[in-house]
Formats: sequence, structure tokens, C-alpha cells
Amino acid sequence: MDYETLRQAADSWGLLYLFAIFVGVAIYAFRPGSKKYYEDVADIPFREDD
Repeated sequence: MDYETLRQAADSWGLLYLFAIFVGVAIYAFRPGSKKYYEDVADIPFREDD
């Protein structure tokens, strides 16, 4: 195999790899059980520590 073939294979597989990571993160962020967690985290600046 020459350099050009390896580079093209790395480009296409790299794109597929990064797309798979993106889809995985999106599924993780929008999963049904995460709403309560994100609402709790969003309220942290408004909590008073007296």
C-alpha cells in the first residue's frame, strides 16, 4: 500500500469514528433519565450556602 491509499483510508475511517463519537455523546446527553440531573446542575448558581 502506498501513502495516498493509507491517507484516504485514515480520512474516511477517522470521519466515521468522530461521527460515532458525536452520536454517542448526543444519545448520552438526551437520554430520558438525564433531565432531572441537568435541571439540578443548572440550579447550582442559584443555591445559597448559608
